[in-house]
Amino acid sequence: MPRLFGLIGFPLTHSFSRKYFSEKFLREGISDASYELYEMETAASFPALFAENPNLVGINVTIPHKKAVIPLLNKLDQSASRVGAVNVIRKERDGQLTGFNSDYIGFLRSLQSWAGDAIVGAKALVLGTGGAASAVRVALEDLKIEFLQVSRSAGNGVITYGDLKNDPTILESRKLIINTTPLGTYPDTGKCPEIDFERIGSGHLFYDLVYNPAETLFMKKGQEHGAKVKNGYDMLVLQAERAWEIWNQK
Repeated sequence: MPRLFGLIGFPLTHSFSRKYFSEKFLREGISDASYELYEMETAASFPALFAENPNLVGINVTIPHKKAVIPLLNKLDQSASRVGAVNVIRKERDGQLTGFNSDYIGFLRSLQSWAGDAIVGAKALVLGTGGAASAVRVALEDLKIEFLQVSRSAGNGVITYGDLKNDPTILESRKLIINTTPLGTYPDTGKCPEIDFERIGSGHLFYDLVYNPAETLFMKKGQEHGAKVKNGYDMLVLQAERAWEIWNQK
């Protein structure tokens, strides 16, 4: 029986994961593995998944379950504990489930490769406070990049989009702006975070974790005002390859 891997989240119409891993298996001659999508609205459906699929050995986790699955696991790897979110789950030989986070290393490596020395001494804005934002936050801490998180509601050091409107110097002084929200994801491509793009200039770097479409509205608006832009596809590839390593560790 081939080993089974998959992705849980809701919705999954935007996901490239099945295509990516299926092509990887063909390209690398991996004949004992398959990858499926398991769309579920709540994480409460998650425990039954392994019971119903005994050959399921690894799962990726996406929005909105990266934090919700944590109480349903037996243990957390340090990567997940530190980030406070899980995007990779491995079934151990004794049947226990361990949570990991590969978003952190995917984001960190892709940001370094893309931005290079431009991030040295930079200040950042992280748009969103979900599971992906947690991985970005830890990566920025390790890169010693000062940052502010932005959400629709304030609290615990998080500012609001209203604060950005009231104080234009925040956008002007923070050159690295990272969208960790799902806004703009296919098929709802006409949305993006509500920031004042008139405050954006050629010194800004826009990193959008969304990868479908390849050019989001957030990226288009940034580019119109001179910003350098990047989508999340490289991060997807890097975190996926890290997930494969985790699933295949002896």
